[in-house]
Amino acid sequence: MKLAPLLAAGAMALAFMQSALAQGESLGLPKTVKAGSAFTIQSSGSGNATLYIVGFGEALKRSVQLGEAQIFAAGSLDHAGHYLAILVRPGGVETKPFDVIPASAPTRLSFLAKPSRLPVSLHDGITGAAYLFDNYGNLIVAPTAVSFELSSPVVTQNGAAWAEMDSTGQQGTDQFTAQADGISDRRVIKQVPGDPCTLKMSVQQSGQQIHLQTDPVRDCSGNAILDGTIVTFTEAYDGSQSTVDVPLKHGIAQATMPAHPGATISVASGIVLGNQIHLGQ
Repeated sequence: MKLAPLLAAGAMALAFMQSALAQGESLGLPKTVKAGSAFTIQSSGSGNATLYIVGFGEALKRSVQLGEAQIFAAGSLDHAGHYLAILVRPGGVETKPFDVIPASAPTRLSFLAKPSRLPVSLHDGITGAAYLFDNYGNLIVAPTAVSFELSSPVVTQNGAAWAEMDSTGQQGTDQFTAQADGISDRRVIKQVPGDPCTLKMSVQQSGQQIHLQTDPVRDCSGNAILDGTIVTFTEAYDGSQSTVDVPLKHGIAQATMPAHPGATISVASGIVLGNQIHLGQ
């Protein structure tokens, strides 16, 4: 039966006694056991003894008949790690270490992706990392191929696989998927337009006012810049300057300013500059 940390004190005592414990050649057991699988421990001799199996966060205790094989059913040990088999028999104590390793096939994939939102056409802008676990929650450290959507398969190192890729040139919502051995996990990546790439305005004068309007504002991949993006119109005249900030609406920006003969009108959005127009005297 499984014992909770009930054996913790016993394990500490056994650790203290470890220098006096004999490595038990009469204990026959595999060097490694896959998590959750059945296994057998063989002892020699005759008479009654007590067999302990102690590991990180898990311990078993069983009364045994020496010389008989002790069969541990599937699920007896499911936490990967280093274990110690301890046979307490009349006249002495024998020990033998062994390892419980994760199961071969992953049953759960933990997928981290960033960012959830980014501009289009960004080099190595999308990053994904995948971690593989067996049915008992053990991290599988054996090299395993993981496929990230839109990229070549990547082999895990120490239980993890990661990939970097460019965002596409088109805005929209994409599915970013990691897959290994038939299991998969998916994240949503929203790609939004980049900075304005072409910014051009026209001016129409009506009496003492001028009406300013941009062409549809797009990024370098041709995606329409999102409404609400601020566009700044600037009018410089006679050593003075006036500015108007307006948001894009339906992809264009419009503003009305006083007409000053000889003024220079310019347009910008963020660090992107557009054309300039000079008003006649």
